[in-house]
Amino acid sequence: MLKIAPEGWPFVAVTAVLTVITYLIWQPWIAVLPLILFLFMLYFFRDPERTIPEEKDIFVSPADGKVILVKDTTEEEYIRDKVKQVSIFMSPFNVHVNRAPCNGKVEKVKHTPGGFSAAYTDEASLSNENIAMLLNTEYGRVLVRQVAGLIARRAVCRVSPGDPLKRGQRYGMIKFSSRVDLYLPVAVQIEVKAGQKVRAGETIVARK
Repeated sequence: MLKIAPEGWPFVAVTAVLTVITYLIWQPWIAVLPLILFLFMLYFFRDPERTIPEEKDIFVSPADGKVILVKDTTEEEYIRDKVKQVSIFMSPFNVHVNRAPCNGKVEKVKHTPGGFSAAYTDEASLSNENIAMLLNTEYGRVLVRQVAGLIARRAVCRVSPGDPLKRGQRYGMIKFSSRVDLYLPVAVQIEVKAGQKVRAGETIVARK
C-alpha cells in the first residue's frame, strides 16, 4: 500500500474532491486534468519505507536527490567550527521526506525567514527561508538545514529540542522541490561526490 506523508493528505484530499466534482458537473473528459493533478500529489507525497544501513560510525543521506556540493567549510552560526558540507538538491520527482543522518538528540530547531531563490545556488543556503536542526551526537554536533527553493515555499520539521532521533528516522519534509544541507564533523570521510544520486536513509554519505 502506498504510504503518504502526513503533510500531503490535504493536497491529496482537495485534488480528489475536485476530480469528483468536475466529473459529476461537467463532461467526464474534463475531469482528466484534476485527476492528473491528484495522481501527481499521490506521487509527490509518497513516503516509501527504506532499508537503513546497520553499520557503525556512518552517516546516511537526509534527503533523496542529487549531490550538488561537497566541501570543507566553517559553519559559523550553530557549530562554530570547521565542518564538511554535503548539499543535496531535490527535484519535484524525488521523495521529499527528510531523515536523520545519524543517531542523536535534537539540541535546537530554528526557522529563519528569507527569500525563495533557486535552491541549487550557493547563496540559497543562507539567504533562503530555511529550518536548521542541530543534533548532539556521539561524533559531535551535526547540522541539517532544510532550504526552501524557487517553487518550494514550506519546510516542515516534526521534531523539537530534546527529542531523540535514530539514523534514518523521518523527521520532516520540504514541499515541492528544494535543498538540504548537511554539516558533519571535519574528521569524517565523505563517501559521495557532486553529481551523485542519493536516497534518504539508505545512501551512506560519510564514515567516521
